[in-house]
Amino acid sequence: MPSPIDLILIGALLLALVTVESGGWFLTRVVRGLAPANPLQQSFFRAGHAHAAVLIVLSVAILAVLPSAALADGWLWVARLGVPVAAILMPAGFFLSVLGRDPQAPGRAILLLWIGAASLAAGLVTAGVGIIAGGVQAL
Repeated sequence: MPSPIDLILIGALLLALVTVESGGWFLTRVVRGLAPANPLQQSFFRAGHAHAAVLIVLSVAILAVLPSAALADGWLWVARLGVPVAAILMPAGFFLSVLGRDPQAPGRAILLLWIGAASLAAGLVTAGVGIIAGGVQAL
């Protein structure tokens, strides 16, 4: 059973999916030409939207099985928060780096994407190793 902290995070992540839903509505406006966006913005908006949804759902899945992980406190927090933090930073990097009237290249906010990617990798590796170790201990 997930801990109370994990249950709160799961609930918050599920509620965050509502923001992804509203982002999907915005994307339908972009592809229909109702919201101006150049090709770079369209690509980055799609990527940001997809990353947000997938990483939120992945976060919920990880939090649901995390009680089976063999992780000490600090590592447990890396496993618990690595992917949810990436679910914020990576889409933010996609969205914020192409703000403006007609950007021709991503702006400095693209750095958020790479910080999020590092958070994603740390969270996935830590959770994966911890869950495997927990399974081995349970044998």
